[in-house]
Amino acid sequence: MNFKDNKPIYLQIAERLCDEILQGKYEGDERIPSVREYAAIVEVNANTVARSFEHLQSNGIIYNKRGIGYFVAADAASLIISLRKELFLNEVLPDLFKSMATLGITFEEIKDLFNSYMNKKK
Repeated sequence: MNFKDNKPIYLQIAERLCDEILQGKYEGDERIPSVREYAAIVEVNANTVARSFEHLQSNGIIYNKRGIGYFVAADAASLIISLRKELFLNEVLPDLFKSMATLGITFEEIKDLFNSYMNKKK
């Protein structure tokens, strides 16, 4: 896994696992790889993955069955989308608006680009 310098590694690993849940690699109530297994997959120290799992567990995305392992919460996908939407609306969008205002980019320009993007996805 290639890591970016602008965000802690444990958060990048948590995001990767969330992406895998959203892509259907892990379903609700399905067991995910152990801390050691996932550390080998992403090639980092097991303590870093343990921190990622703790972060995801504190957000209700995964849960631990003592002695068995970690499992994906039944509503994990909808929870991930909700958390990411909140992050986007409260952190990303204000920065985007600031850049748009600074550069003189109109909402119509953004709307046209968005519509073009959506048409390509179809």
